[in-house]
Amino acid sequence: MTFPTVKAVLFDAYGTLFDVHAPVARVAAELGENASAISDLWRAKQLQYTWLRSLMGVHADFEQVTADALDYALGQFGVNDRTMRDRLLGLYLTLDAYPDAVSALRRLKRHGIATGILSNGSPKMLDSAVASAGFGNLLDHVLSVEPVGIYKPDPSVYRLGEHHLRLPASEIGFVSANGWDAAGAAQYGFNVIHLNRFDQPREVLPAGPALELKTLDEAAAALTGAPPA
Repeated sequence: MTFPTVKAVLFDAYGTLFDVHAPVARVAAELGENASAISDLWRAKQLQYTWLRSLMGVHADFEQVTADALDYALGQFGVNDRTMRDRLLGLYLTLDAYPDAVSALRRLKRHGIATGILSNGSPKMLDSAVASAGFGNLLDHVLSVEPVGIYKPDPSVYRLGEHHLRLPASEIGFVSANGWDAAGAAQYGFNVIHLNRFDQPREVLPAGPALELKTLDEAAAALTGAPPA
C-alpha cells in the first residue's frame, strides 16, 4: 500500500522516534532487578496521567506529568532516592533515538515530503530530544500539544497539526508506535501507519491505521512509494 496524496508526515515522538525506556536502561544496574518493571510502570502511568488530566480538565505539561509518573513508579518499588529521580528525569530530556529514525526522515526529505513531530511533549522536552538526536535539520515542524492544553487522542491535537501544516488531513501522513494514538489520528482523518515494533494486538477502537509496519524505514518507503533501501 502507498499514500499518493500525502504531502507531509507527522511522527509521534515518544516510543516512535525516541526510546522511552532508554533512561532506566542506562541506570539499570543501580536500580537492580526491578529496573524493567519500574520503566514499564513509569511509561504506563505517564500515559494514564495524560488521559486522566484531559478528562479532569486539569492540564499540566508533559514534563510535570513525566515527573509525577516517575514518582509513582519509584514509590511502588520502594525507591526513595532523590538523586536517582533527578538523574532519570534528566536522562528523559536526552532520549536515545531509534536507529532507523534518521534514515527514514532523510528518505522523506529526498522525496520532497515535509516532516514533523506532533507530540504530547512540552516544547522544552521536544527541543532537547531533537537536539540530542541531532536530526533537527531533518524536521520542518516540531509541534507540542501545549497550544491546545490537552493530550492525545483529543481531536484538537490532530487539528493542530492540520492547521499548522496548512494541509487537509487527507494529505497528511501520521506515524505512531502507540496503537491508541494511531487510532485517534485515523479517526481524525490522517493517513496512519501504526509502527508496531513490539507485535502488539490491534486496538479495539472505532478507527484504525491504514497500514501496520515494524520499522521507520518501512514506513518511509510506504509513504514515498519507494522500496526500502
